[in-house]
Amino acid sequence: MTRQLRLFLVALQFYSRVPVTGRLARWVGWNPALLGPATRYFPLVGVLLALIQGLVFVLASLTLPHPVAVLLAMVVGLMLTGAFHEDGWADFCDAFGGAADRERTLEIMRDSRIGAYGALGVLMLLLLRFETLAHIDSGWIVAALVCAAAFSRGCAVLLMISLPYAREEDDQAKARPVARELGAIDAVVALALSLLPVLVLMIWTGDGTPGGLAVALALIGTMVVRRLVRRRLGAYTGDCLGAVQQVAETAFFLGMLIVLGSVVDETLVAPTP
Repeated sequence: MTRQLRLFLVALQFYSRVPVTGRLARWVGWNPALLGPATRYFPLVGVLLALIQGLVFVLASLTLPHPVAVLLAMVVGLMLTGAFHEDGWADFCDAFGGAADRERTLEIMRDSRIGAYGALGVLMLLLLRFETLAHIDSGWIVAALVCAAAFSRGCAVLLMISLPYAREEDDQAKARPVARELGAIDAVVALALSLLPVLVLMIWTGDGTPGGLAVALALIGTMVVRRLVRRRLGAYTGDCLGAVQQVAETAFFLGMLIVLGSVVDETLVAPTP
């Protein structure tokens, strides 16, 4: 149990900006070799961050309009991760939009500067995410945030186990220790944890349609990104993982909106008995 708590805290340190400081940080330590095993708790980190976002949304909703509360929750989410995954998506857009060959694509991903493709990609994705959440009933927002955060991180793990890592020779690459040390058991645990909130939602509501369609669209988004990555690079980078997480999360929200929106529409047009 002690080792599992330590792995979770390592994952929290690496995948978020939630402070792990003082005596707790000294107890955890920092060993890159733990990043692979700690990735089993990547979805659980997403759940924790989403619960904080959900709390912000609920509190803001007490006095503010629904869209404003959604926007505040999104801002808090960006602060909690340090826009870690959005940065990967931006680099992915710049690289795949601004190059046609493998070497040039990897070179652009190494560049810390953001270009037109990256800026537009982040802007469009954040707008799409905001508009989607703004049209989901407030009673579903917390569940949507938690389930999407967990499952989208599981989608990133799917990319990790289905393709090799592209930068084994680069000692400075952030994802290199993760890719090198990730084991089969770690991947299985991560995938199970990513699905758990969705299964709980289905059981709790007695309706598997919103979660089922959301999972399906997230997997389709993951497959699209994976196909682009495989054809261009033949392997993944840390930026590719960020891109998959962002695409899968937004697709998850869209899936829920499609179902929940259709329920609202049917209620509005239902004939009076």
